[in-house]
Amino acid sequence: MRTQNKNHTRRLCETALIAAIYVVFTYLCAAIGMSSGAIQFRFSEALCFLAVFTPAAVPGVALGCFMANLLTGCALWDIVFGSLASLVGMIGFGLLKKHPYLAPIPYALANMIVIPFVVKIVYGAPEALPLIFLTVGIGEIVSVFGFGIPLYLILKKHQKHLFK
Repeated sequence: MRTQNKNHTRRLCETALIAAIYVVFTYLCAAIGMSSGAIQFRFSEALCFLAVFTPAAVPGVALGCFMANLLTGCALWDIVFGSLASLVGMIGFGLLKKHPYLAPIPYALANMIVIPFVVKIVYGAPEALPLIFLTVGIGEIVSVFGFGIPLYLILKKHQKHLFK
């Protein structure tokens, strides 16, 4: 019973820590105007790779996205649908975590499909929807693969020290 409580507490703390890191990284991107809009790069999207190492990353990234969108002043529909896209993507990532180079595909796709509609409909972006799909898609690929794979390789090298 004690071990079960300890594991639950650890998982809860990991989830909260991942969410907090996501928020901080998103704030860094917001400071340079890259966290939202038709063209967006979030360093925080790389955190999806944490799902390879801990199941706490699935709710942690989704919660972090929710909090970051809320705290950076996103519209309600962006907070709701952006967070749901991250959650669905993270569930897909978690299901494929044994294949770390394929696992980010559901995460990137979920955001590439949902976010352009949010940007166009909620924020009234003047760009054509296909262009928004392209720009958000490029941002997701760069964020998830470009930032995520190096993060994954670093964490994998040190995982015995980080994830006990």
